[in-house]
Amino acid sequence: MNVSLTPELEQFVQAKVKTGSCLSASEVVREALRLLDDRDRLREIRIDTLRKEIAIGIEQSDRGEVFDGEEVTQELLEEID
Repeated sequence: MNVSLTPELEQFVQAKVKTGSCLSASEVVREALRLLDDRDRLREIRIDTLRKEIAIGIEQSDRGEVFDGEEVTQELLEEID
């Protein structure tokens, strides 16, 4: 597989190898791909968690377990004063 990099990215890769952070350009790319995969997995976990929380909120709303936003805001403002 051949990969084309911008001059800036190529310099970045070369710097990582030169400083000893990675032994080769391939190692830099592998590490970058691992990090990208980790980020994508974390994003999916966060989205799944958010979907579950939204579903819980909808169920609570359907059961009438909600608060009026304006009332809550007013009560908080009164407590602050």
